[in-house]
Amino acid sequence: MKVFDAAAVHAALPWPYLIGALSRAHRGAMPVSDVVVQSDPAGSGNQFITLPGWVPGGPVAVKMVGVFPGNERLSPPQPNVQGLVAMFDGATGAPLLVADGAAMTARKTAGDSALAASLLAREDAQVLLVVGAGALAPHFAAAHIAARPSLKRVLIWNRTAAKAEAVAAELQGKGLDAQAVSDIDAAVAAADVITCVTMSDRTLVRGALLRPGTHLDLVGAYMTSLCETDEEALSRGRIFVDTRRGMESTGDLGPALASGLVPATSIAGDHFDLAQGKVQGRRSADEITVFKNVGGAHLDVFTAIALNDAA
Repeated sequence: MKVFDAAAVHAALPWPYLIGALSRAHRGAMPVSDVVVQSDPAGSGNQFITLPGWVPGGPVAVKMVGVFPGNERLSPPQPNVQGLVAMFDGATGAPLLVADGAAMTARKTAGDSALAASLLAREDAQVLLVVGAGALAPHFAAAHIAARPSLKRVLIWNRTAAKAEAVAAELQGKGLDAQAVSDIDAAVAAADVITCVTMSDRTLVRGALLRPGTHLDLVGAYMTSLCETDEEALSRGRIFVDTRRGMESTGDLGPALASGLVPATSIAGDHFDLAQGKVQGRRSADEITVFKNVGGAHLDVFTAIALNDAA
């Protein structure tokens, strides 16, 4: 059985390789998957989530992960999301690998959005805005740049300016043209690609400010009480998801589906549709595209398979 710590996971899954592996995986069948969510019985708001998935005729992968939103305020801070991913032989049940869950989540989640950007963002996009400066922010910046190498400038916005400055400094250390910004409205109006990785419960990206041709990536609002954008962005954009399964339970998109603002039939496609050529991605330079990163155990399976193949 192979064992991967965080550094080994990141080293084995460079963004171009992972984006390609996820694209190929979506040309096949959706794995059978489930999710079990347990809330802290002490009422802290922390959760522990188990996500098993099984590829037909292929391996089984299980992610065991805690979501502890207060971790970033610890001294020293810890990731809000951490745990383990394990993969097993689908024919014998034998364990194949175990890997750091925080690193796998970062790779899987950012790779998922980067795959969407590779299909939906304009090929001449130059300015990337990262909304949020948590542990995932540097990964999302790097993944989007791998998906769209035309991106030359990275803007970082966060409610806490010091955190945005820290992420910008980290990206600058990797040779990127990155800067922290304080005016999110001005940044939204200047961006070609926007990725939102927050746990916000109020609108951050105003749809009225989106320029024609913008690609908006919505990641952080994983339940309906959270939101990162407004109804106008959803009304103006052509909406895609990674999977329709569970989309009604997410922030931003879920309430819009429930209210009828966004009929389920108006979702343009998911990653399976795009990868299999059933749906066209971006149709024009002026089209606004919106991608909701729903997530799911199938993506953990696909990422675990990519890790095993890389090793």
